[in-house]
Amino acid sequence: MRGAGQQHPGSEFVFENLSEKFQRVFKTLRGEAKLTEENMAEVLREIRLALLEADVHFQVVKQLLENVRTKCQGQEVWTSFSPAQQVVKIVRDELLELLGGTTARLKFAPRPPSVFFLTGLQGSGKTTTAGKLARWLQRGGHHPLLVSVDVYRPAAREQLAVVAREVGTPVFAGQSDARPVDLALAARAEARNKGCDVLLVDTAGRLHIDEELMAELVELRDRMEPTEILFVADAMTGQDAVRSAEEFHRRLNTTGVVLTKLDGDARGGAALSIRSVTGQPIKFVGTGEKYDNLELFHPDRMTSRILGMGDVLTLIEKAEEVIDRQKAEDLERNFRMDRFSLEDFREQIRQARRMGPLSQVLALLPSVGPFRNVPKQDVDDKALVRVEAILNSMTAKERVRPEILNGSRRRRIAKGSATTVQEVNQLLKQYDQMRRMMRSMSGRMGKKALSQFAASAPGA
Repeated sequence: MRGAGQQHPGSEFVFENLSEKFQRVFKTLRGEAKLTEENMAEVLREIRLALLEADVHFQVVKQLLENVRTKCQGQEVWTSFSPAQQVVKIVRDELLELLGGTTARLKFAPRPPSVFFLTGLQGSGKTTTAGKLARWLQRGGHHPLLVSVDVYRPAAREQLAVVAREVGTPVFAGQSDARPVDLALAARAEARNKGCDVLLVDTAGRLHIDEELMAELVELRDRMEPTEILFVADAMTGQDAVRSAEEFHRRLNTTGVVLTKLDGDARGGAALSIRSVTGQPIKFVGTGEKYDNLELFHPDRMTSRILGMGDVLTLIEKAEEVIDRQKAEDLERNFRMDRFSLEDFREQIRQARRMGPLSQVLALLPSVGPFRNVPKQDVDDKALVRVEAILNSMTAKERVRPEILNGSRRRRIAKGSATTVQEVNQLLKQYDQMRRMMRSMSGRMGKKALSQFAASAPGA
């Protein structure tokens, strides 16, 4: 079971700057014949600065650099690896360990309902996360019930009811004057009666940690015995989120962390620090505002992205979720038989747009090798909208037989799509180039490879 989600339009990878700094650091070693104390000292100094600028906790940075230094000094010479490759591997291993090593999955009770607490400070995104987690669970075949035990904040329970309606999940209202623990107990009974196998409890928050809040949460924990106690942390708050997570874990024995707003312009240090400081794994990350924008946290994939190696597995999963297999096979057949039309071109663009903003799709590609010059930022996502508008302004006959598109037809298409004749001509030129490229590739690629290319190419 996995959560899916497109990322928030206009957002960028939170570790983009850190990734670029790592690339520059490793580049300094590419001309070196071997690792020496001098070049390692320079590399470690640059890594230290990069991590501290990313707002990683200073103790975490200190320990990571010590581990890297120790492994580099005690490293046997690998004849097949250059010094840069050796350091990249060691840094990758340390970052992976820092982020938890393996993907942490949710635990479910032997007998339903499983009770999941969402805890955290006010404003961290608990209520929205409750809706996102409910949607994620639904996709995995679960039947969650939502309940808010925040009896202090005005309209808190009404807000959760709105979220529940939007994600299509039942919500337990309970008595308006009930105590938090009584609400939670009644909600668990309701979950059993309705056959809901998961109860999501949206707990109260404060602007800061206080004894009253913690006493209430401890009582809730003792009476409800939740399977999961998830701390919801706003990645934008940096080290404040780490300190809050540490205190919540000390008092409640939290079982995991959900990082929200990982699509924003935060420096990302919380994500690299929180696992090490609290000892609890990051289980989910919020990557946008929509209820689909919650994803399982994969330490190996995040590590690869931080080091500029991309996240091809997530890219493949996004494609699998939105691409119609039958239409992909039809595209492959048309490619192979040299019948790729503008109708196919339009379908390809539609499938690409369903994967989310183009800038976020491209960000999953590696920053090395053949993809190093692919622009990852400032990509005009509206360009695909204009291209689709041009194609929609054509008749079905014109999309199948583009050779009939004379000057008057092109002017009509430009007017109908609110574009220019030059843009129409440019699109037709791109289409012709793609068709010639596919014609030449069809003779060299196998059917399976061609099908995968047809399914994943964005058509831009």
